[in-house]
Amino acid sequence: METEAAHVGPRTHPHGLVAQMEGMKRLVRAFVESPGTILQELVDAAVELCEADSAGISMEKPGGTDSDFYHWIATAGAYSNFQNAMLPRYPSACGICLERGLPQRFRVGQQFFDILGVQAPLVTDGILLPWYVGDARGTIFVMAHGRTQAFDAEDCRMMQILADFAALGVRQQRQHEIRLERAAVAAAAAMANGLAHKINNPLQSLTNMLYLASEGYSGEGARVVGQQALADVERLSTLVKQLLSLPYATPDRGA
Repeated sequence: METEAAHVGPRTHPHGLVAQMEGMKRLVRAFVESPGTILQELVDAAVELCEADSAGISMEKPGGTDSDFYHWIATAGAYSNFQNAMLPRYPSACGICLERGLPQRFRVGQQFFDILGVQAPLVTDGILLPWYVGDARGTIFVMAHGRTQAFDAEDCRMMQILADFAALGVRQQRQHEIRLERAAVAAAAAMANGLAHKINNPLQSLTNMLYLASEGYSGEGARVVGQQALADVERLSTLVKQLLSLPYATPDRGA
């Protein structure tokens, strides 16, 4: 694996302003209409706008191990089958890019794939850029699998825009997950309130039964009382199990 700071080079292919604007419009539309697909839209746009063979977005896995550290959360092109792949902390172009905090040009030879034990097209040219949002960080990248000078300075500028979109997309997805969690907790609280009222009925009945027993109630009447108490205990057990199955409220997390 080889990495170096991405530098301004000669234009390798013409870029159409109209195509770039159309790509940006699609991304903005995805943010508004289908935020759950924005990361996939980003890598699809990267392949198209930079005329790349593959593109992807990686993110550091929270609590990841050295062997499972970089999660490929979106992929497109020839590497599309590596969606959700986990890569090690070392060796990794992602780690170098995040450490330096700058766009990196990289190439990946057969030895790297031999280490991972996977088969994939070699990376003969690529651009890798970092993104950050809160405590999450990762990279976005485009790759060529045959051309050695596939990308130019205009591609690097385009990828810097897409890196900002990637950070925004990750943030939006995390906020969406938090909203869903809060909605689930609110629904659970409402259900718990209803179950609490239901529990009150058998509890009141059991209280009455215990009072009769304490007053010396006996004979056939005592057997009826006992059967009723058993039924109330079973109702209580069922309701308590329902309460225990509800989501447990946790402190709010920062977005």
